[in-house]
Amino acid sequence: MFKLNRLLIILCSALSLIISGCSLPGLGGPAKNTIAIGTLDTSESQIIGHIVKSLIEHYTDIPVSMVNNLGSSIVQHKAMVSGDVDITATRYTGTDLAGALGMEPVKDPKEALKIVQREFQERFDQTWFDSYGFANSYAFTVRKEVAEKENLLTVSDLERVAADLKFGVDNSWLKRKGDGYPGFIEEYGFQFGETFPMQIGLVYQAAANGKMDVVLAYTTDGRIKAFDLQVLEDDKHFFPPYDSSLVARNDVLEKYPKLQGILQKLSGKIDTDTMRAMNYEVDGKMKEPAIIAKEFLEAANYFE
Repeated sequence: MFKLNRLLIILCSALSLIISGCSLPGLGGPAKNTIAIGTLDTSESQIIGHIVKSLIEHYTDIPVSMVNNLGSSIVQHKAMVSGDVDITATRYTGTDLAGALGMEPVKDPKEALKIVQREFQERFDQTWFDSYGFANSYAFTVRKEVAEKENLLTVSDLERVAADLKFGVDNSWLKRKGDGYPGFIEEYGFQFGETFPMQIGLVYQAAANGKMDVVLAYTTDGRIKAFDLQVLEDDKHFFPPYDSSLVARNDVLEKYPKLQGILQKLSGKIDTDTMRAMNYEVDGKMKEPAIIAKEFLEAANYFE
């Protein structure tokens, strides 16, 4: 009897999954006449998500919900395609060129944006908006005292001292093809004396403690400011562009004709320094992303 009941439970569960369609686990799709905004599990994505939410609520009476902590850009993309999410707050050109589109990296930021805007319209019936104005790319950063002592401004400047420097870097980057360490050595023509693979979240603390001289960071990470690190210019443009924009499904833009103009207000309004400072407010000062978003929009008078 126990085995029979267990079998019935399994069959009923499987049937319910079939009936519920193809939505992603944990997502049931946006409620009727509600706009669902999807964000990654990063401070940056959640800040921007709340900025988008608050901007829509300021100019319209449309109910807006948040779908937070989507695990990756691919999960975001699937949520959009399946209709579980109407808008994704932070998409990055370099990430989606390789991921959602399966295309080769493009070094020119304008060309990369042009490609994703065209391809997302044609393949997915989605609008990729113009960039917010910031890019969240990899960046070589050094402790301020090292930068000042060695007069380091660009990545190329590292060549004359690299053999004596300790380099802390995220594990996956060391073996990654394309914009990983092998490609870097080929492009810049040098390598570091000692390399220490570690989780990306630990590199900043390692630099601040003096255990690392150079670390590979993200350009908008608030911990760059928190730990007083110097960002070096990628003077050979080795890393692909990762300009950030929001993406919206076209059926939602058609349903709410005013929405496109409202969302376009954010294009070009958030530069890298501003995004880094907002991230620091969350990661360094432990403020809520929704509060930082509100403060940003109020300071900008909601772009009236």
